[in-house]
Amino acid sequence: MRGNQVNNPLRYAYKFKFEDGREKDFEIRLDAETLELAMPKDAPKPEWTKLKYWQCDNCPLSDEVAYCPVAVNLSSLVETFKDSLSHERTDVVVEAAERTYAKQTTLQSGLSSIIGLYMVTSNCPVMDNLRPIVRFHLPFTVDEETIYRVATMYLMKQYFVMRNGGRPDWELKNLGQLYKAIWTVNIGMAERLRHASTHDANVNAVIILSAFGDTVGQSLENGLDEIEYLFGSGSPPRS
Repeated sequence: MRGNQVNNPLRYAYKFKFEDGREKDFEIRLDAETLELAMPKDAPKPEWTKLKYWQCDNCPLSDEVAYCPVAVNLSSLVETFKDSLSHERTDVVVEAAERTYAKQTTLQSGLSSIIGLYMVTSNCPVMDNLRPIVRFHLPFTVDEETIYRVATMYLMKQYFVMRNGGRPDWELKNLGQLYKAIWTVNIGMAERLRHASTHDANVNAVIILSAFGDTVGQSLENGLDEIEYLFGSGSPPRS
């Protein structure tokens, strides 16, 4: 069964339907083994996709890399919505192999979901650490879901580290450091898109991702108290 999955790319199709009748479609295809984004070699590379154009403060890529890989993969999406307002209402439909998701929401929320996919599948050395979570992509996630998914993904990784003779990080210490690095990348990408857009939809979409990162970081500092109640201890969070 796994062999068949490897031969077939993972596909997520996003459709944005606006109140004025406009529709915008985007298809994301991922290598089923590596979860790397499959993009055409002739993808557009506007000036703002150059690595040195508002480069993230913690970018580990060398000067030999001319373009930011995340920016290049985002270019068509960002150019499409560079003149759009973040609070524009839209119906977003996301088709995956297993199921379809749909939500009436703001453009910034829908863009946040798809931009998050691009950012962790585009060979950014920092964001790639979250790539396993893409296999079970959940659009329109909320804080508690994000905390749970990130923590379980990381702990699963530690299990495989242990099984292969390494030293697992059961206390999630390195996860906290990782999210500090991810926060820096999100801030850098938001600044890049601010200079690539005339309105705020793209920028605010990344700011939403940054806010989710802040939530995860704070939860780690608090010992994941927000989800402890799920395991029979602690109290449910207040709504």
